[in-house]
Amino acid sequence: MAGRTPLGKKSATAGPARKKTGFLPFARPTLDAATVAAVGKVLRSGWITSGPQAKALETALSRYLGGRPVRTFTSATGALEVALQVCGIGPGDEVIVPAMTFAATANVVVRVGAKPVFVDVELATRNIDVAQTERAITPRTRAIMPVHFAGLPVEMDALYALAGQHGLRVVEDAAHAIGSSYKGRRIGSFGDLVAFSFHPNKNMTTIEGGALSFSNPEEVGAAERLRFHGIAPRADGEMDVVLAGGKYNLSDVAACVGLAQLPRLEAFNRQRRKLVARYFERLADAALLLPARGDAGHSWHMFAPLLQLDKLRISRSGFIGRMRERGIGVGVHYPALHLFSFYRQLGYRAGQFPNAELIGRSTVTLPLFPLMTINDLDRVCKACSQVLAETRR
Repeated sequence: MAGRTPLGKKSATAGPARKKTGFLPFARPTLDAATVAAVGKVLRSGWITSGPQAKALETALSRYLGGRPVRTFTSATGALEVALQVCGIGPGDEVIVPAMTFAATANVVVRVGAKPVFVDVELATRNIDVAQTERAITPRTRAIMPVHFAGLPVEMDALYALAGQHGLRVVEDAAHAIGSSYKGRRIGSFGDLVAFSFHPNKNMTTIEGGALSFSNPEEVGAAERLRFHGIAPRADGEMDVVLAGGKYNLSDVAACVGLAQLPRLEAFNRQRRKLVARYFERLADAALLLPARGDAGHSWHMFAPLLQLDKLRISRSGFIGRMRERGIGVGVHYPALHLFSFYRQLGYRAGQFPNAELIGRSTVTLPLFPLMTINDLDRVCKACSQVLAETRR
């Protein structure tokens, strides 16, 4: 392997052999040999699409979330789209969405024919501003879609009280929040419809995949039909198609990975919290605005401070480039949604959501994943401090 001295041989240079420092990405999945072996077993079984592994993962997730019905999907995007369809949301309806989140949150609203209505987010938490949400409600509003940004739960009591007051559905985008909890209750164990992501950069993975947690068991059947071509069995045992469903069923290969990940999720999240605590100790720099810490229920999917660009002689892209030169990967989560070309075409413009725009132009996502060591994190902090010191006004 490049950068290593073969076992049993001395380095060609004087002194002890040194391990070459490799590139540190901002995210990396935690996969072990047992998981790889389990995937091989599924592949050899001959049943690799949705089957016993997918059902077992749904059962395990249901147990983890306190017994609520859970169904798996090929992605959180698919789960969110189906959730909106289950709610009967379509043309003429409005869904309130935070202006700073991944594009999928708003895209699925458009895909079902409804209108995404953006509201600003809180600067520290990056979560939807509940007061602004209330002001955005109109007679056409059918649902609110909050995002638990970076795994920090939104203020659920206030949000659900508002939804209940206006008779609105709540579709939680919990793509970042598997393992997070609010006042001691796991996200997805309560609430209306809650969608999770198991993408490789999330707190647990199924390679690609997602899940939907239901408060109403009577809506599960509709979701299953929407997930798989609108197919429903007839009384005579034949197949019927009762609606124009999609194709979002999770494979057994993917589910097998999830079954290996879920029992380790709490340990993964403990390591994330440990690393983040170190970030807060090491990154007390006036040129950085650190995110809200939350409490022990924060699963810390990401660590994304804001660059105080007015105090620096560098752009965000310049900061990312200098960190990369030092072997550190930095992400951007996320640009403001309403400034993308598609949403500008819907009438949105710069200046409407100042917090989302500030976050969108100054956020940087620093490395955070369970395989990181404290030494890795200290390396990130040292590089970050050097770049900030070199570019301070």
